[in-house]
Amino acid sequence: MFTEDTRQLQFKTENRRMKIRDKILTWKITLTVFNGIFLALGVLLLTFGLWLLFDRNNLFGVLFSSGENQMVVHVSFMLLGVGSLIIFTSVVGFLGNVKKIRCLLVTYVCFQVLVFFTQIAILALIFLKKEVVYHQWNNRIDEVISDYGNKSLAEKEPVWNILNAVQQNMECCGRYNVTQWENNKNKENHAQIPCSCTKSNLKKWFCDIPRNSTYTMGCEEYLDTWFENNVLILNGISISLLITQVFVITFSMKIFMNIRRNSIWPNE
Repeated sequence: MFTEDTRQLQFKTENRRMKIRDKILTWKITLTVFNGIFLALGVLLLTFGLWLLFDRNNLFGVLFSSGENQMVVHVSFMLLGVGSLIIFTSVVGFLGNVKKIRCLLVTYVCFQVLVFFTQIAILALIFLKKEVVYHQWNNRIDEVISDYGNKSLAEKEPVWNILNAVQQNMECCGRYNVTQWENNKNKENHAQIPCSCTKSNLKKWFCDIPRNSTYTMGCEEYLDTWFENNVLILNGISISLLITQVFVITFSMKIFMNIRRNSIWPNE
């Protein structure tokens, strides 16, 4: 009788342990999936930072990374730092999950909490500073239009070339319309406008072309759309990271608490 009771108890215990193993294995697989998503978003954030920092054909990057205004440099380094931290955290989580190292799992959760609050801070910063950056963006474009073609400012030619490309490709002229170029004092005569405001292929800053042969619509709509889309992408990445982290932290804690309580880890 005692032997039969012992066998039943052993059977129940083993059955319970198997259910716990299956549960933890399911959590491990789910954690690996979400950790992979977390890693991909981190790489995306890192790529976004590198693009802002090194793309010389990016009007926003060129406008805000020259002279005293180093906004793009600061934002790029922030994104690179957060992206690198996310990638490092993902690797730690992967090792802790696969190699069955509890201390790495705890470290992983701690880093996740750190990144979580960092992402909240970034979202708050974007929300609070978006309008300020937008107005600075428009002011900088107006400055470029005023300085355009100034022979004593040759170092600004890359910015002018990007503006030319925008005007020619989008068939627009000036920020709000073609009359904005009347404020430019670097023309040989008042009637001149940038060659990029026309269908001309001349490789010079200004052309003598009748006003009715120029693009009259301003580039503001296109530039605003570009600005809003990039802010939306950054917000989308940040919000996706926050949602992913909620799942990652939850499953990490579930795995750790069950391991600690039952002192088991599912066999591979």
